[in-house]
Amino acid sequence: MRARRRSIASRLAKHSGYIFLFLTAAIFFLVGFNRGHREYLLVAVPEEVPPPLSLPSRKSVVDEHPIERLMEEAEDAYRAKLSGQSKTLEAAVQQYKKRYQQDPPRGFDHWWAFAKKHNVKMVDEYDGLMDDLRPFWEISGEELRRRAGQAALLPDIDLVRVQGGSSISLNLHAGKLVSDVGGRAEGFRSMMESFVNKLPDMEFPINAKAEGRVLVPWEHRVYPNLTVQDSTLGVQAMLGGPFKPDWGTDGNVWEAWRRTCQPESNARRLFSSQRDVFTGRPSNYLKSHSTTTPADDFTFASKTAAADADFCNTPYAHYLQGHFFSDWRSITALYPVFSPAKAKGFLDVRIPSHYYYGNTPRYTYGWDSVNLEMKNVDSMEVPWEKKVDKVFWRGATIGGGNHPPGFAPQYHRHRFLRMTSDGSNMTRKIVFADPSSPSTYVAAEVPITKLNDEVVDAAFVKAISQESFPGGLKGLTDAHRFSDSVSLGKHWSYKYLIDLDGVGYSGRFMSFLASDSVPLKASVYEEFYSDWIQPWVHFIPLTATYKEIYNIHAYFSGPTGSTMKSSGLTLPEEGPEAREGDKRLRRIARAGKQWKKTMGRTADMEAYVYRLCLEWARLWADDRDLMNFYV
Repeated sequence: MRARRRSIASRLAKHSGYIFLFLTAAIFFLVGFNRGHREYLLVAVPEEVPPPLSLPSRKSVVDEHPIERLMEEAEDAYRAKLSGQSKTLEAAVQQYKKRYQQDPPRGFDHWWAFAKKHNVKMVDEYDGLMDDLRPFWEISGEELRRRAGQAALLPDIDLVRVQGGSSISLNLHAGKLVSDVGGRAEGFRSMMESFVNKLPDMEFPINAKAEGRVLVPWEHRVYPNLTVQDSTLGVQAMLGGPFKPDWGTDGNVWEAWRRTCQPESNARRLFSSQRDVFTGRPSNYLKSHSTTTPADDFTFASKTAAADADFCNTPYAHYLQGHFFSDWRSITALYPVFSPAKAKGFLDVRIPSHYYYGNTPRYTYGWDSVNLEMKNVDSMEVPWEKKVDKVFWRGATIGGGNHPPGFAPQYHRHRFLRMTSDGSNMTRKIVFADPSSPSTYVAAEVPITKLNDEVVDAAFVKAISQESFPGGLKGLTDAHRFSDSVSLGKHWSYKYLIDLDGVGYSGRFMSFLASDSVPLKASVYEEFYSDWIQPWVHFIPLTATYKEIYNIHAYFSGPTGSTMKSSGLTLPEEGPEAREGDKRLRRIARAGKQWKKTMGRTADMEAYVYRLCLEWARLWADDRDLMNFYV
């Protein structure tokens, strides 16, 4: 037997070099495979500040909760921005020159007087507006005017015309004047009524849809000579043929969008852009935890995903956002289209939403639809102490189009509803302050079913395009919670209001801010106010996974009964850490409400539109230098 063992050892020694190489190669293969597999499953999330913490067992001490630092940094940044706003016209002109390396547009002094009269706080923060308009400096005023007229002939685009000191909304199709003008055009026209008599003649093509419309390929933006730049032959020559309002069988939004990325990006590589992270794993459609990693439970966003979402380099993440599946065809040449919001990559020009400017029961806090008047406090508002300590949401299943079909289960609304409807035996890692030692943070694995019962009240109220979901209506109702519709005022009964995008931007955000509750928001869209508002001061931003809502609730509202049971600790009647967290939450609610009262007013929207009109008037002119303003 000993001789046999010596023989085996001898053979092993003889081939030890081959064995070592084989084992080394196998280890590298497994590591590479696992790493690639993990990257294959990750979704695009906003910038993480700070990085996810590793919380090993029950008693883990965290020197400082990430939310504390996020709030402090956000408040410091917002104070600095607000206090740094120009106090005089001369200072505003100098700030304008410093930021944009040019003189302000003619009429800037009248705009300044308007802003001062209406006590507009943010007088310098218009970087987003200038970014929207920057591409149009590359074409002449004559060309811009021609393109604006042609854009108004495209489907679902209205026209607001300023002429002779007054304005009118039009709907031009095939050269005919029709009366069917959308609410966005009428809303925009209303926003300029108080100063339209000071504006020169010009036109604004207004998007009648909620989705972005203009997607120009990267090569055509960087190298204009590659495409037609003279629109004298008409819109068909610019777009390479007749424009169809929907995609049909010859393309989709993602195919158009990925061409806005640089050629070396992953999205421009055909295999990478087409790869579906869910292929071969259909069960993922019904498992909310399958698209994220456990660390996401304790990962917090410093801001919404709008600016940081990088679909060019993580193209597989586009399956998680419904706006890439819109049925409406995008415009592939630089045409001026004014829209209420836009995602990264789109070249629409942002304007305030008519939902924010008008008064409707579905979108307006404090609107008395009986007496047709605004109230400072909504009739259904609830005192903070009596609000339900849960995250609340109601809405329809809409969250994207259906082109190409088959991807509705991964749209943002569906993912959130499946997560909050999860009745499985899965657990979430919840971190909370130990009631007996508030400086010690305890990590406990809590059943997701219990958390959803105690922390969230979310449901669909209406099934739209149920045929786009696998299994149709039955598939929808089996995988997601459904409930009855509620009025907007019902939301004020809850402390946390999650704001989910639909097929486009959400129109309820301003009403949520106006309430005495706290909005939670994840969005890939930027709107006119994006430069003016501060996440973690006026609202709580979320990552694209939504998984951190349970830990956000634990930080501000303290541990639930199930959390304490899972941790093995005893929950006192009301510990000091729970009171402190509630104070911080209410601080955000009050700040959001104050922001809406002072910076989200109709007067602020008018000031934004006024500034936009002055910039547009200069671009509209043949001699743009003559349209400058000098002190």
